[in-house]
Amino acid sequence: MIESFVPDIYQKSIYYINYDKLYKKGIRCIIFDLDNTLTPSHVNKPTKRLKRLIGELKDIGFKIIIVSNAPKYKIEPFKNELCVDACAFSLKPSKNKYIRIMDKFKYKNTEVAAVGDQLLTDICGANKLDLTSILVNPLSSHDYSITMINRIIEKFIYDKLDKKDLLIRGKYYE
Repeated sequence: MIESFVPDIYQKSIYYINYDKLYKKGIRCIIFDLDNTLTPSHVNKPTKRLKRLIGELKDIGFKIIIVSNAPKYKIEPFKNELCVDACAFSLKPSKNKYIRIMDKFKYKNTEVAAVGDQLLTDICGANKLDLTSILVNPLSSHDYSITMINRIIEKFIYDKLDKKDLLIRGKYYE
């Protein structure tokens, strides 16, 4: 059970992920969480740095999709300015949006990586379908109410993972 929260890759942020290695591994689609993964939750439009990274990832050949539990109005500016697909109200860790994406774009689970900052939603959701799960540190300590509750639960999960030497905060790996 606790193993369902262990990411395949753990990096400091989206800017530290080895995307070339992912591509060589066969990953063709990267699903990003929005709040505190791509941008701090209180920011409402992408930065130049984020635009540059997403452009580089598209140039490599990745399909980029934002999958978030946030409402559509929060996601739309990122979808439009980054020219990517996006899914709002995704109800992560539910598998439904991931399955719909794979069906729509004809991806196998081995071709999809999911990147996020939360064990309870992003990592657990990706691991349910055996996608490549990538954990990054949250960009901000500012969270929505439900996320604050998740962070409290996550603290206990992190402690259990640490005791079993499965995941240690700040000890990054590919």
